[in-house]
Amino acid sequence: MYHFTALVTLLAIAFYFFTSVNVSRSRTKTGVKVPAMSGHPDFERAFRIQMNTLEWLPIFLPAPWLFAVYIGDAIAAGIGAIWIIGRIVYFIGYSKAAAKRGPGFMIQGIAAITLWAGAIGAVVLRLV
Repeated sequence: MYHFTALVTLLAIAFYFFTSVNVSRSRTKTGVKVPAMSGHPDFERAFRIQMNTLEWLPIFLPAPWLFAVYIGDAIAAGIGAIWIIGRIVYFIGYSKAAAKRGPGFMIQGIAAITLWAGAIGAVVLRLV
């Protein structure tokens, strides 16, 4: 069973839900009415945080599962937790200013690449 990977998956989805709620709060706070997707810099940053998280989810979500199956649950979950931490750092930085999003993006990017590289390497080794 892959309990740790399941927990990290649920936490990643919960974080995405949080970013969605944050966009709604930002709409109310800044007065940006639906269906507008621009208008106030604070809203636009909140919206981009949510959209960037959504853009990364299909890249990220299969990776810890494949890594867990081929390498190990605890390691996959640990790296997946680093991905979530990176998204949180991204959220905090980008909420302040677009120029501050880099460190969080780098953390989550390295975590995702590590999961994918590990999974691909393990699959190829089994095929050879």
